This record gives sequence, C-alpha cells and structure tokens, in this order.
Amino acid sequence: MVLIPLLAAAMASFAQNPDSATLRRLSDDILWNGVCYDNLRVLTKTIGHRLSGSPAADKAVAWGKKAMEAAGADRVWLQPVDVPLWIRGKETLKVQLDGHLQPIPMLSLGNTEGTGGKTLEREIVCVPDLAAFEKLEEDQVRDKIIFFNYKFRQDIVNTFEGYGDAVKYRWVALNKAAGKHAAAVIIRSVSTGADDVPHTGASRYDDGVAHIPAVAIGNFSADKLAAACAKGQPKAQLVSNCSMKGTKRSYNVIGELKGATLPNEIIVVGGHLDSWDVGEGAHDDGAGCVQSIEVLRALKASGKRPRRTIRAVLFMNEENGAKGGVAYADSARTAGEKHILAMESDAGGFSPRGIGLEMPEPLKQKIRSWAPLLLPYGVYDFTQEEGGIDIGPLRKQGVPLAGLLPDSQRYFDLHHSRNDVFEAISHRELKLGACTMMAIVWLADQYL
Repeated sequence: MVLIPLLAAAMASFAQNPDSATLRRLSDDILWNGVCYDNLRVLTKTIGHRLSGSPAADKAVAWGKKAMEAAGADRVWLQPVDVPLWIRGKETLKVQLDGHLQPIPMLSLGNTEGTGGKTLEREIVCVPDLAAFEKLEEDQVRDKIIFFNYKFRQDIVNTFEGYGDAVKYRWVALNKAAGKHAAAVIIRSVSTGADDVPHTGASRYDDGVAHIPAVAIGNFSADKLAAACAKGQPKAQLVSNCSMKGTKRSYNVIGELKGATLPNEIIVVGGHLDSWDVGEGAHDDGAGCVQSIEVLRALKASGKRPRRTIRAVLFMNEENGAKGGVAYADSARTAGEKHILAMESDAGGFSPRGIGLEMPEPLKQKIRSWAPLLLPYGVYDFTQEEGGIDIGPLRKQGVPLAGLLPDSQRYFDLHHSRNDVFEAISHRELKLGACTMMAIVWLADQYL
C-alpha cells in the first residue's frame, strides 16, 4: 500500500518537471495534429501489400520519400539495397477430410520453392512437434507430406515469447523433413488467431537439403486435418508456383533533421517499408514507418531544433532478407557516422506498453530513470532486452538499441496474414506509439 502514495508523489513531482511539460506539448501536437494515421491510410489503401522487389514496393519507396519531405525533413534520400525477389504465384491445397479431397486456405512460406505448377499428391504424416518427428524412421517420412501440428502456446502471456517458441516450425521444420527425404511440409500457422486464416513468413533451406515445398494453414483447418490424421493417413494435393527469381535493386528511404549543436551525432528511428504479399502490411510494419515519420514532423512543428541530428529510416526487405538494415549499417560504418541511439517500431500499432533496451547496463539505468515521464502515456515496461531486426546490425558497431513495445495480445492474430489491414489500426493507439517514440528521442537528444 505504501507504493501508491509514493507513485502519486512521483507523478505530482514530474507534472511540474520542465521535461514533462515539453513532452506534453509534443504529444498534444501528435494527438491533435498528427498525420501518421492519414499517412498509413494512403500507404495501405493506395499501395497495399509491398513485398520486396515488387512493383508495389517501388511505389512505397516513392511514397516514403514524399511523406518525409511533407514532414519537413531537411534532407531526404534513397539508399540502394539489393533485395531477393520471391514470387508466390497461384497455389492451392486440397486435403482428405471425411474421405474427400477438400480445398483449404493456405499460404506458401516465403523464400520457398513450390511444385513448379504441377500437382503433388502424397499421403500425410502428422506429428505434434519436432521431438516426435525425430523419432520417425526415414522410411516413415520418405516421399510423404509432413504436417507439423504445433500449436502457438496460449499459456505464454507475452505473445512475442510465444512466437519465439513456435516460429522454429517455420524456420526449421522443412529442413528436418527434407533431411529425411519428405516430399513437402505443412505447418500450423504461427498464429494466436481463433480463425482459419493462414499466416506466411520467411523460411530458408539449409545447405545440401532438397528445396521441398512448405505451406502454412489456419488454425481451424489444422484442427480438422489433425482429426483426419487420427483416423488414418489422409492424402493431400498441393499445387504451387512460388520461386526465387534472383535479386532486384530497391531502396531504404531516409529523412533527417540536422542537429543544431551536435549535428554529427545521430539518433535513428525506423520501421520497415516492405511487407508480405497478403493483407496491407498495416501493423507489420506500416505503423512503424508512419510513426517514425511522425517524429520528424512533430519535432519540425515544435519550432525547436534538436541538438543532435534526428534521422528516420524506412528500411527495405526486413521480411525476407533484412538487407536494408545491413545496407544502412554498412553505410554508417563507411561514413564514420556516430550513432548514439537507434530505436525501432516493428511490433504493431497497438497501445505502447514499454521500451525494450539492448545496451550496456549504465545506459539502461539512465533511460529507466525517465520512466515516470512515460507513465502518463501508459508506458511502464523497461525490463525487456529488445531492439529490432533492422537496427540490429548497428549493435555490432556499439550503437545502443531500443524497441517500441506495444500491447502484444492481438498482434499474432494479424501478423503475416490477410487480416493485417488498415481497419485493424486505432488512430489513438498509433499516435500514442508515435508519442512514445518522440519522448524517447527528445530525452535522448537532451541527456544521452
């Protein structure tokens, strides 16, 4: 009970703090005048999903440049990135349910090879997890379709931890199956959704294994297929045309406000501009892109030039290669740039709950000392070790990393699926995420 009056006293103290007043002015501007929600509407509804190397990704680059310029950036430029070009093509899956082959929703996993447009018909072998698969002899697997029926763990409250547990079935399962000469793989989607919507995502082949097809199905279809497998060994028919088609030139989009007194010290905020080729890439990661642009706009609108250079980066190719993050870090190293903090938003546009910190402990403690300033905005968790995939390569150069941590409960209902659309975004939650990023950027500019 003692904690409540102590917290109230701390809040009252910070209400009189000049930093608190500044953050209030900046957040009020974002909540009243912010354009991030409108920017996201344009990105998702006029361009839509934007897989790296696609014509839509090219349009998104042009959109990003214009949006940075409209935000008032002092300088905007495009940074070349060579990205893998993966094409999905037409695909269908039929499985034997109740004795009859029935079509079910499916998505091939990204970066995999399909059936070349031919019909692959094989018996299905169902396993609950990798441990059970390892016990199968090669002759039980050879030339079969292996169905990995691993469920996203509902008992893990932080769904990003649950994702970390389940996503190995997207990354590892096809290689394990190919190692025993399976014909193809079906996985239960890495999804918390109580629906039948399949979720895609990147996979990769290990050296030396056959490039067998791999697809994901929704949770309801997975339940039906598991029930059919319990009665026997059903068949499946798979037709898919997905394939890698080399590489293509694309771009990171970069905008910055030049620092007034320490222009050679850089604070980066960013999200990734590409998405998977289903849905509209609203939460993943249109939200992070428009929030990063909003930081520049709000700073410019404040009329107060930051001490350091504030840079927003829309990274290309996070989803199936992470080439944009590598290109940015390589450029920073070559130019001898000094980054004092890099912050990423790539966990959805839901209400902000925390800031992940991937940096030395003294810096963590310093940023945690700002927690009372963030609490009025619902941000309280500074305990997690988290940065982001695109800013990750900067860590090798000693750059401290931070990651926006929104409420995670709904994210994996939508992630990498057709459900990730603009309508799933709340304008208030999206703007509060931008307010949080703005607060960290402003405090880092003043005190790091």
